[in-house]
Amino acid sequence: MRILNSRQMREADRRAIQDLSVPSLVLMEAAGRETAAAIAAAYPDVGAMRVAVLSGRGNNGGDGFVVARHLQERGARVAVYVAGRHDQIAGDARTNLDALRHLDVEVVDVPDADAWARHRAGALAADLLVDALFGTGLTPPLTGLAEAIVIDVNAAGRPVVAIDLPSGLSADTPAVTGPAVRAALTVTMAASKLPLALPPGDALAGRVVVADIGIPQRVIADLDGPWIEVLTPESLRPLVKPRAADSHKGTYGRVLILAGSRGKTGAAALAAMAALRSGAGLVTVGTPASCLPIVAGLGTEFMTEPLEETAEGTIASEALERVLDMPADVIAVGPGLGRSSSTTAFVHGLLERCRVPIVLDADGLNAFAGHADRLTGRAARDVIVTPHPGEMARLVGVGIADVQADRLRFAREFALTRRLHVVLKGHRTLVATPDDKTFINRTGNPGMATGGTGDVLTGMVAAWFGQLREASQAAALAVYLHGLAGDLAAGVSGEVALIARDVIDHLGAAVQELTGRAASARVL
Repeated sequence: MRILNSRQMREADRRAIQDLSVPSLVLMEAAGRETAAAIAAAYPDVGAMRVAVLSGRGNNGGDGFVVARHLQERGARVAVYVAGRHDQIAGDARTNLDALRHLDVEVVDVPDADAWARHRAGALAADLLVDALFGTGLTPPLTGLAEAIVIDVNAAGRPVVAIDLPSGLSADTPAVTGPAVRAALTVTMAASKLPLALPPGDALAGRVVVADIGIPQRVIADLDGPWIEVLTPESLRPLVKPRAADSHKGTYGRVLILAGSRGKTGAAALAAMAALRSGAGLVTVGTPASCLPIVAGLGTEFMTEPLEETAEGTIASEALERVLDMPADVIAVGPGLGRSSSTTAFVHGLLERCRVPIVLDADGLNAFAGHADRLTGRAARDVIVTPHPGEMARLVGVGIADVQADRLRFAREFALTRRLHVVLKGHRTLVATPDDKTFINRTGNPGMATGGTGDVLTGMVAAWFGQLREASQAAALAVYLHGLAGDLAAGVSGEVALIARDVIDHLGAAVQELTGRAASARVL
């Protein structure tokens, strides 16, 4: 499910109209019809409701006029409030406005603040409000009459359905830079938009439905510019293939996890168990020799290897030669690793000399704080880094708030400049690739904000990497299943009581739900 910015959406419209000869009036009719259908599905008693459609003077307002017509046909009592004068409306929007007049739908001009003050009470007394003020072409923030309308709409406490975007949001950024409509349902046209998929904008969108208005998917797929996509079950399900009857443990990848230190042995075990629960054929944990008895005691299905250690109980640089000789299809480095100078040298040497794919997390990433120039992918193998916002901030030398304010940019730029794959963890985890594709994950919940869940994800990414042998697929699948397992776990224990082991315990159920569920890709 690709996400489009305002320029891409305009180009998609242009290609449909000019190259494919789809009349713009047909696209507007489809947009309004699909929105009305989504409203009827969300509010089955809409035929008995009073509905106020708040329309602008452009094409988004035209969509609103079509919605008004279709809702009246369903029995609703509809009134349209135009933010301006009807004689300022032209083109397709005017055609649909004129159609309303023939159907005796009340149309009220609201050209200024005084007019809004006169009509506000009547509009906001409706059972349902439809926001058709602005679409994807808006550059916020709102001012004047539009700002006043939006503020009053939010204060009214009525359910709002937004057409394309809640007015006040921009298709080019998830940021909320001024007043914006808080919608219960957003029906967006042809493809999703950034503020509908990423925080903080997505908090204003409510439930999001992507409406098919007749722009072919091949048009959307061929658009130039950033490729940003929401992960869906449909896109990921084909990656989990049935296992062949004659397969064996070597078929599904040998995962080596370099993790653990004195006092942090649990991180190593969590990563290892998550790798096993994600289908890895063989999992070995390389850990400081003094930590091995504890790590081994935490799991019977994975193997362990004692490694040279520092006085602080972390893996020492002297362990590098031994590790390089250990058989592995993918190596995960970092959970509970520690931060001694010798351990940092070990991580640097591993990245420079290892010729198999690497997943770097936690202290494996902290080893490159201030040395990001040494953290670069190579053609001979893939590198996946899985930072949380704090680790990303240390890597690029900015504050955590800076990363959180523009997560998409930091993930994309780091992936491009360092030629590696980035999994930027957090609310709406991002997967960014070195070929400038970004995937947004929408599974997961706040209960997963607990120690160890990141270690679980590290093991999962490594396991799926070992099976799929393709970094972006492995990262995307692992991130989606990690969040889905967390959602299933929260359904059992609740978010407050959720712990990392609960996520591991629900990984099997998450895979089963992914492969067996027939969910619609059109609903986010």
